[in-house]
Amino acid sequence: MSLNVTVREGETQDSLLRRFQRMIQMEGVLREAKAHRHFISRGDAARIKQRANARRRRRQRQV
Repeated sequence: MSLNVTVREGETQDSLLRRFQRMIQMEGVLREAKAHRHFISRGDAARIKQRANARRRRRQRQV
């Protein structure tokens, strides 16, 4: 995955930085980096997923 941000004519550094940050947000780079920050075993991942599903089901019943 490669992101290229080139300076447009007359563009300030602030707007270039904002455009870069928006591009990173849209591509999901930070979300992926945060997901890989710590190692999670398969068992732990399954437990986390199971809890999230249970929480989602409880919220659906309440509505």
